[in-house]
Amino acid sequence: RDPRDPWERMNRATYRFNDGLDRAVIRPVAKGYEKGLPRPVRRAVSNVLSNAGYTTTIANDLLQAKFRAFASDTGRFVFNSTFGLAGLMDAATEAGIAKNDEDFGQTLGRWGVRPGPYVVLPFVGPSTMRDAVGPYPDSKTDLKSLPDDLRVRVGLKAWYLLDRRVDLLSVDEAVANAFDPYAFVRNAYLQHREYEVRDGNVPEEPVDEAPAEDDTVEPAEPDGN
Repeated sequence: RDPRDPWERMNRATYRFNDGLDRAVIRPVAKGYEKGLPRPVRRAVSNVLSNAGYTTTIANDLLQAKFRAFASDTGRFVFNSTFGLAGLMDAATEAGIAKNDEDFGQTLGRWGVRPGPYVVLPFVGPSTMRDAVGPYPDSKTDLKSLPDDLRVRVGLKAWYLLDRRVDLLSVDEAVANAFDPYAFVRNAYLQHREYEVRDGNVPEEPVDEAPAEDDTVEPAEPDGN
């Protein structure tokens, strides 16, 4: 058993539930969305949704005391909101402004909060105890949460999640072909989150070197002469 996953039995049950829901409903809808809309339209919609949520990255830059990234990401948001026509075009990337991805789970990790046990959340997917508390504060800084109409907020969130699911269609085959899809997803998620929290500075695991062969020459046994 993986020590990061003490609730594996419960998590596997939740994973099966989520996977069944995905196969029956979410994946077919995502495939239909991908085929039904031309790529330029999907890209424009994705850009708008991404730009609307970029204020969360900016807020977490500030919470993590990453002031240089805060200035860069604020400039990126303003650039895309103006020259990119409210985010329809990713003008900032074309202008060479780097894109970052920060959330409250990463902020907690930045200040030393351990990830805690791995957990699979119903309808959500892989997470940790640390990351599970992040979506609520992040929602307070996301422009998609601003509309007063609940139906509009839910619709924008659902559209964003559908867009994210379309992006993951390319990895479905790799997951399906894995010897243990549950363990594959778990390990990939934990490694990716560690990479994000450390901004890519993940220490390499030590390589176990094979012990050197003993070159000592043992004395020959007497031949009896």
